[in-house]
Amino acid sequence: MSSFWIMLTGALVAGACSLVGCFLVLRKLAMIGDAISHSVLPGIVIAFLIGGSRDSLAMLLGASVVGLVTVFFIQWFQQKGVSSDASIGVVFTALFSVGVVLISLYTRQIDLDLDCVLYGEIAYVPWDTLHLAGMNVGPKAVWGVGFAFLLNAAVIAAFYKQFKLCSFDPGMAAAVGVPVTLFHYVLMGLVSVTTVASFESVGAILVVGMLVIPPATAYLLTDRLSRMILYSLLIGGVCSVLGYVFAYATDASIAGCMTSVAGALFALAFLFSPKHGVVWRRWKRRRMALSQTADA
Repeated sequence: MSSFWIMLTGALVAGACSLVGCFLVLRKLAMIGDAISHSVLPGIVIAFLIGGSRDSLAMLLGASVVGLVTVFFIQWFQQKGVSSDASIGVVFTALFSVGVVLISLYTRQIDLDLDCVLYGEIAYVPWDTLHLAGMNVGPKAVWGVGFAFLLNAAVIAAFYKQFKLCSFDPGMAAAVGVPVTLFHYVLMGLVSVTTVASFESVGAILVVGMLVIPPATAYLLTDRLSRMILYSLLIGGVCSVLGYVFAYATDASIAGCMTSVAGALFALAFLFSPKHGVVWRRWKRRRMALSQTADA
């Protein structure tokens, strides 16, 4: 039964990340997920200091607020003429450092360190359960990440056309009255919630892989956004199952194996994708050259 919970948690994390990751990849904002995943650390610490416990909801709210602050500062620096990559680097390293300082100053005698909030361990998911009315209703991580997945799915389904137009042509979206800035911050808010909800299961650093790799793999397989989202969800589920099987067989890190499988699938798509694969394109060019030589 523990295997089921681990694979389900991995699939939910991959699914939640894939839903928002597709839009990050299309907007060329893939690394902003990395920035948010690190910069939310001071929000987690402040929420802990105010609430006095590692309550997931308090940390979720604190980290989500700081995630939006991160996006605001990145956008503000870009508007002031700082390049995109420099803005991301400056903001996330500065806020992450503030979080590290707060941890070293105020939580030395408490179980709140970088391992707790950044790395996570999915193998412990089945034993950290949620009880309602004295009844065990399953692991907390499944409920937390499941909430993030359903929230992402509901928001994207409700405003799919707006997100799609803002991703492909923000100028056109603004011209027809779509509040581009608002939907940008809504997307970044979903990224923040997804990242924080996955802290205790997969860990923020590995979440970055799920935010980028399955959507990037799906991007190589299709030119339609709806199919890209579907393929990304399927790839995330496959990574969860195969990653767990590989980790069980080799006694290696489960989350690491899931991300490694995702990387291997991306490599296969990069080489053999029917539309964008390097090997496939070379084979088609060679076939075309041979055909022209034969006609001559």
